[in-house]
Amino acid sequence: MSVTKDGLKLFDTHCHLDLPELAAAQALHWQQAQQAGVAALVIPAVQQSAWPNLLMLHQQQPNWHIALGIHPWWAAKHSSDAVVELDKLLTTHSSTIVAVGEIGLDFALAEAGFAIQQRLFSAQLALAKQHNKPVILHHGKSQPQLLAELKQQQFTEGGILHAFSGSQQQGMAFVDLGFKLGIGGTITYQRAEKTRNTVKKLPLDSLVLETDAPAMPLAGYQGEVNTPAQLALVFAAFCQLRPEPPAQIAAALWQNSVDVLRLCSA
Repeated sequence: MSVTKDGLKLFDTHCHLDLPELAAAQALHWQQAQQAGVAALVIPAVQQSAWPNLLMLHQQQPNWHIALGIHPWWAAKHSSDAVVELDKLLTTHSSTIVAVGEIGLDFALAEAGFAIQQRLFSAQLALAKQHNKPVILHHGKSQPQLLAELKQQQFTEGGILHAFSGSQQQGMAFVDLGFKLGIGGTITYQRAEKTRNTVKKLPLDSLVLETDAPAMPLAGYQGEVNTPAQLALVFAAFCQLRPEPPAQIAAALWQNSVDVLRLCSA
């Protein structure tokens, strides 16, 4: 089992190890991540064409858990047939797919695509509910709309709100619906005062860690490709914000990840 130099194991709940920036040296990135203490990770899909490869990757490396879905940035490129295929895969690979994701709404994009985004998000959320799967949520100026859809569908499967940044009240609105909040490299920036202060206040059992590699580089690494090994630095920054000892924090974050994804605790 991979552990940090302090003997603690970490779970990267959001890492796009299949994207070109990381795929060319996938084995090396995983080796370096393990050396940094990362014992497991989740690779969420961003579009339909990625699904077969992700299913294959999980077979090759069981500690690479996968989520299948369509990211809102790619919503306009997909037809209703994609939702039909996702339904089939959730049926035939139920034990392999840990969540539906990365799905959500991003209203920082062009307004012309909002309706398409909303239809696709609604359909994918309904599939997650039907197949009793948690979701990995992307948000972009859209937290109220995400909450509204979750409540309208009476979605109770929970999941992870990826790349959380915001107030304690905003975070707890999702936690109250069974979600964990994904905390990443944002907290390594001193200017992210609002998010850093919120992380100090939120219940430890509401949080999980993530890198979003190859995106979201940490402070001091701007312009570089992010990797799952950087989770150790996210963890170190997280520990600086919390009153609990690192061993307790690591154990809690690991258990939070296992619980929300419904995995066997290792």
